[in-house]
Formats: sequence, C-alpha cells, structure tokens
Amino acid sequence: MMPWPEFTALLALGTAMSFSPGPNTTLIAAMAANHGLARAMRLVCAVPVGWGALVLLCAFGLGALLMAAPALVWAVKAVGIAYLLWLALKLSRSGALTQTDEAKMNVTFWQIAALQFVNIKAWMFALSVVAGWLAGRPDFGPRLMVLLPTLMAFAFFSNLTYALVGAALRGWLAQGTRLLWFNRCMALVLVLTAVWMLKV
Repeated sequence: MMPWPEFTALLALGTAMSFSPGPNTTLIAAMAANHGLARAMRLVCAVPVGWGALVLLCAFGLGALLMAAPALVWAVKAVGIAYLLWLALKLSRSGALTQTDEAKMNVTFWQIAALQFVNIKAWMFALSVVAGWLAGRPDFGPRLMVLLPTLMAFAFFSNLTYALVGAALRGWLAQGTRLLWFNRCMALVLVLTAVWMLKV
C-alpha cells in the first residue's frame, strides 16, 4: 500500500519525533519515578489515543483550517504554554513518595490525551505526516490505515520507554532530596518546552 522508501522515511520521522524529549515523555517519566510504572501506564496509553485523534482530524482538514487562521495557532500555543507551566509548577513542588505528593502529581488519562491538541510539537508532527504521506494521494484511505496504527505504536512505545526509565530510577530517587531535584529538573524541561513553543 505504501512504497518501502516512503514507509522507511515515515519510520525515521516517527523515531526522531516520538523518542525525543517533549511534554509527554517528561510527564510520564516523572509520573513513573514518583508513583511507579502502574500509575504511569494510563498516561502511556493516553498519548496514542490523543495523538491518533489529532492525526485523524488533521488528515480530514483540521490542520489546514488551523494553518489558515493565525489566531487559532496562537490560541493553541497560549493554552498549551499555560498548561505546561501549570504542570511544571505542580511537579516542582513534589519532593517525596507520599500520598500528599500524589495529589500534586494527579494528571488524568484525558488530560494527557487532550495535551496532544495544545502541543505544538504534536501539531508539527501531525501536519508533516499529513502533508508528506496523505494529502492529495489517490490511495488516501489505505495509506491512512497503515500510517495511523504505525504512528500510534510509536507514541505508545516511546512513552513506555520513558516510563520504564522513570520507574527504574524510583528506588534511587527515594533517598534524601533526589526526587525533589529530579522533579525540578523535569519541571524545567516543561518550562523550556513552553518557551520553545512560544518561539515556533
């Protein structure tokens, strides 16, 4: 359904975009480090759900509508930046593996799924995929049937990788103030991501 060179290029783009650090991977690594792999798994599963919905909507015209209205682009950026800064604030205050800190880190499945719609990195990825692999193709439907599960698998396994790393660090981070400084570093990554979103 898709020539092998095109599919290889899609895999290369998926690897670069999915496995590079971003708001999803940062939050999931932090959740796994603070509350274990089981708690992080709902977020690992939420990312491909939100990401898949975003790709579908872009494939059927939402991306073109967004790009045609600069005010909408700025609205997406503003909501995304505000949400990332709010999450960074919550994360930076969590310093021990306790129930109290669990309340501070409580991010739901649907919040992470919705994060994809205010994540400029996710929008750029989705729009690049739609423009390069789907738009104007006579075999649009079959291509979408290959592309969508492939990209959702990337979203799942990249975030699972970060969750496993976070969970592996959990015991080490429980000592002294290590977790507090880890969380502050993760919060800083979110702040830097928000700054990057402001500039793109």
